[in-house]
Amino acid sequence: MSPANEFRADAEWARAQDEHDPLRRWRDEFLIPPHDGGEQAYLVGNSLGLQPRGVRQAMLDELDDWARLGVEGHLHARHPWLPYHREVRDGLADVVGAEPGEVVAMNSLTANLHLLMVSFYRPTPERHAILIERHAFPSDRDLAASQIRFHGLDPSEALIELDADETGGTLSMAAIERVLGEHGQRIALVLWPGVQYLTGQAFDIRAITRLAHAQGCTVGFDCAHAAGNISLALHDAGCDFAAWCSYKYLNSGPGAVAGAFVHARHAHARLQRFEGWWGRNQATRFEMRPEFDPAPGAEAWQLSNPPILALAPLRVSLDLFRRAGMASLRAKSRRLTAYLAWLIETQLGDVLEVLTPAEPERRGAQLSLRVRAGRDAGKSLFEHLVARGVLGDWREPDVVRVAPAPLYNTYVDCLRCVEAVRAWRSRTT
Repeated sequence: MSPANEFRADAEWARAQDEHDPLRRWRDEFLIPPHDGGEQAYLVGNSLGLQPRGVRQAMLDELDDWARLGVEGHLHARHPWLPYHREVRDGLADVVGAEPGEVVAMNSLTANLHLLMVSFYRPTPERHAILIERHAFPSDRDLAASQIRFHGLDPSEALIELDADETGGTLSMAAIERVLGEHGQRIALVLWPGVQYLTGQAFDIRAITRLAHAQGCTVGFDCAHAAGNISLALHDAGCDFAAWCSYKYLNSGPGAVAGAFVHARHAHARLQRFEGWWGRNQATRFEMRPEFDPAPGAEAWQLSNPPILALAPLRVSLDLFRRAGMASLRAKSRRLTAYLAWLIETQLGDVLEVLTPAEPERRGAQLSLRVRAGRDAGKSLFEHLVARGVLGDWREPDVVRVAPAPLYNTYVDCLRCVEAVRAWRSRTT
């Protein structure tokens, strides 16, 4: 029997699922925004994850150590600052499916992609194009176009944008294979999302990497909407690099420190890169040698010492992921999102169209919902949801995104969302 055959659109059933959820205790580790004497149905962890309860104390501990120790905190703080980036290394590796030496927490997402592209986008007269999707997040298009211009090339010729070929604006593997077959010999870099921000489509990173490498292209992934959401296996997939932010599913706060992945086969390669002293080999860093001796692995792309007050929330959040287990979280996420999709399709098909692929392996937590009546109705619906304490987010011109995050969202949250849409429909028809 498929899960959909078990689903029911009533509060008693939803509450029973939550009561028997083996991961239900993790919700208590988060601060749920209040609404009207209760709690929001916060379905926007794909934009900004909630604050773990442990973050406040972790921040206070660092402030106390700074007050108590001053500079000596680099060696003697409860979590010494000098190697602090390694406090989060193993947790990041677990979340994105990497070896510890392949990941590092640093900078912001777009800054990391730029730094990695210095190394992995090396255009030649024959092979100089970058392949992206036509509806890439604007920052990704900006960085690709600016990298092309930086090398004295013209984005109108060297930027290849692949348009959607499926209903709802999603992309098939066949389309990706076709464009690589047609243009692969002039593509230097494939820059692709792990999960597409607007449609919520999850891509097969291993398959895309295989296709790109077969054409001699390097390949990197923007995992902003994938890290902490889907089951990534970056090492086994074999991609050259990846980067992600940590303020979405990784719950590390607004503007949180981002992450980067560089595959182990590049760990000791003498690659072109922008260099800074925190990218030097830790064994010789403080000898202040004039020559750059790179650290092995992803740490070589660091420029400056890590921001301790910004890394503390990530350390707390990653500990929750470690204890809950990524495999268990992903299993819950699949069922929770399937329930929300079933509710929408069976209760609200006249109001909303689900743009996100139905196949579980082609989506993460997020569902992108097109409002059938258009933009004005969509804005009215979105404002109604906010007023009812159901928080998703709005993307022009007519899409509401909702993402039940398995660490803190519930079946009741999903049902509450659908009941709020039903109330709006009744009021407007």
